[in-house]
Amino acid sequence: MSGTYPLPTGDLKSLGFAGKPLDHLDALIRSHIDEGRYPGAQIALARHGKLALFRTYGDAKTAGGKVPATNETLFLLFSQTKVLTSSAVWTLVEEGKLSFMDKVADFLPEFAARGKADITLEQVMSHRGGFPSGDVTRSTWTDHKKMRAEVCDFSLDWTPGTRLQYHARAAHLTQAMVLEAVTGQDYRDVIRTRVLEPLGLANDIFVGVPESQQSRCADTYAKEPRDNSADFKAAGMPSGGGYATARGMAAFYQMLGHGGRLNDVRLFSPRLIAYVSRSHTGEMGDAQMDGIPMHRGLGPHVRGESERIRGLGAIGAPVTFGHGGAGTSYSWTDPTSGVSFAYLTNYMQEDPWHSSRLDRVSNLVHAAID
Repeated sequence: MSGTYPLPTGDLKSLGFAGKPLDHLDALIRSHIDEGRYPGAQIALARHGKLALFRTYGDAKTAGGKVPATNETLFLLFSQTKVLTSSAVWTLVEEGKLSFMDKVADFLPEFAARGKADITLEQVMSHRGGFPSGDVTRSTWTDHKKMRAEVCDFSLDWTPGTRLQYHARAAHLTQAMVLEAVTGQDYRDVIRTRVLEPLGLANDIFVGVPESQQSRCADTYAKEPRDNSADFKAAGMPSGGGYATARGMAAFYQMLGHGGRLNDVRLFSPRLIAYVSRSHTGEMGDAQMDGIPMHRGLGPHVRGESERIRGLGAIGAPVTFGHGGAGTSYSWTDPTSGVSFAYLTNYMQEDPWHSSRLDRVSNLVHAAID
């Protein structure tokens, strides 16, 4: 697969970045690798439609001999994938084929089972659907008819709309099945053709990595063994199976931070981006996130003004929004400055170290913005 990356390169000074905080960021990442916190990493920083910084560190693979990471290496996004899946749903809203107020059962009639008949897309997308423990079996990776059946059979954990609790897999599996029901296409194809290809990012972001590109994928490591199989890479699970370069995610978030436009491509209306990127959950604490008010949008989450925040940086502007990936990564955009940033690594670190390092990383980027 070939493709031209859509952002031209600019220099840090002309794009309004102070060098010293970014030097500190570079030193911090190098220290993490020296300490064995993760084998490899990528960062990318963009502003006003230009790529200001793109760096790759360390190793993509360590088992059976080290393989250095390169600028072409794809890192597992984990839950950063969620915003990609949700963005495909947004395209259908823009065409009038969906409304956020629609009931999921309007498109998946079987979903009404087990008390789920009145759950709306807005509730699902903001993690208030009431079924956070829902998941599917591995056999559904290659059988989406079975995936739909298992999604529709999800059981409620609590009354929809009454709580905020991160739906780690269930919410985006549900969105993926709605995508397939409305379009008649595999959700992976919907994400690629409606979002990634129009933006010129189909060579930098994958939800479902084809065999021809899998050699680019970094392996992911953790305390417990991770699935780095070809089947997992190809499956492209809608909640956490995407792979990308940091420059790809920085460009995607440039589009989001500029009201749905990337250079000459207008993918979304400014009004839609404003709606999906505002807090739909107020100061509700997320039961899955140690009670932190996550300010959930309909895909990303927002910094807001709470003292406690995850991943976006304590000193970030309140309108900064983005999403993270389990124990590894975060990408975000600050619409007030035109800046977007992506940080990807390939080892799942546990809290409190994980959240602490994310705050330091993002704060250094915010500190560099003039």
